Amino acid sequence: MRRWDLFCTVIDNFGDIGVCWRLARQLQAEQGISVRLWVDDLAVFQRLCPAVATQCDQQQVQGVEIRHWRADFPRLSTIDMPDVVIEAFACDLPQTYVNAMAACRTPPVWLNLEYLSAEDWVSDCHGMASRHPRLPLTKYFFFPGFVANSGGLLFEPSVAAKRAGWDGDRHLHSLGVPAKPIGTLRISLFCYPNPALPALLAHWAQSTQPIQLLVPAGRASEQLANWSGRSCEPGANWQHDALSVSILPFTDQTAYDQLLWSADVNFVRGEDSFVRAQWAQQPFVWHIYPQSDDVHHVKLDAFLDRYLEACPDAEAVSQCWHAWNGRGDMVETWVAFAAALPALRSHGPAWAARLQALGDLAGNLARFVESKL
Repeated sequence: MRRWDLFCTVIDNFGDIGVCWRLARQLQAEQGISVRLWVDDLAVFQRLCPAVATQCDQQQVQGVEIRHWRADFPRLSTIDMPDVVIEAFACDLPQTYVNAMAACRTPPVWLNLEYLSAEDWVSDCHGMASRHPRLPLTKYFFFPGFVANSGGLLFEPSVAAKRAGWDGDRHLHSLGVPAKPIGTLRISLFCYPNPALPALLAHWAQSTQPIQLLVPAGRASEQLANWSGRSCEPGANWQHDALSVSILPFTDQTAYDQLLWSADVNFVRGEDSFVRAQWAQQPFVWHIYPQSDDVHHVKLDAFLDRYLEACPDAEAVSQCWHAWNGRGDMVETWVAFAAALPALRSHGPAWAARLQALGDLAGNLARFVESKL
């Protein structure tokens, strides 16, 4: 059995550890790999996976060995070194660990798993090698992506079958969410703090079509509480004119996937929920992680160029997404987006099929590694 080490630093949200946790489980379950996941913030990790013990430096969860990555990193002998080392999103490995890699008779295959991007340069850089300036080590750059010359996206084969037979109404009823009246549009909301949200909430409250809003506890529910003046604790259900609101507990990844399957439209953010929304195959709106100098708008447009290539009402999607990310009138563009929903429903399955043809990230990564061992 191959042994892999996966290193993850938690920055300020759940995207990094969300991707790493999905990848670690999939490598173990589907590729038969022994995975040791090093994480520097177990408290954030525990919110995604309640089974994680925050005070435990070494533990086994769902078949994956989890190690607390502390500043005083332990010295490992060459016997303890794995076959493969992945540093997620350019996190810096401890120097003592890098030295131990170099001391191995056959050094581990070393990869940097990059952030997801739809930009054209990704296909040129995917799989590139970089020699260490001092040590006998080579690092490879592995890019998730949306094109053939990339690593593809994380995707478990079982997801499609589970989603196809999913009963969203029954699931939400089990969570205490009131039944959705006929003709109601059900929306899930997961976003960063967004100046466009208050106006959109006010519009939904006055909508001619009833809106059922499902909000996992977090930043979005905090902003909702400030706007409404009402309780937005998990379990709260309340009505404001045409807008009914249900606050859900912040949940693990499996339950979040189920929420995406249960909604008619999904507002998502960052990387992990963005990818899962594409597998959910429902219309969605992406709040990309904001970066300095508006670099994120370049990444947003790069994805839209690919996603909307064969999409009906592409202009309505593009304008709504731009408004949600700070460029445009959110209410005006939402009206056009909502009017386009019947046509957009066929786009999700077609787009997911196109992505699935690329192969899943875990499998592509395993095959790439085997070619280097």
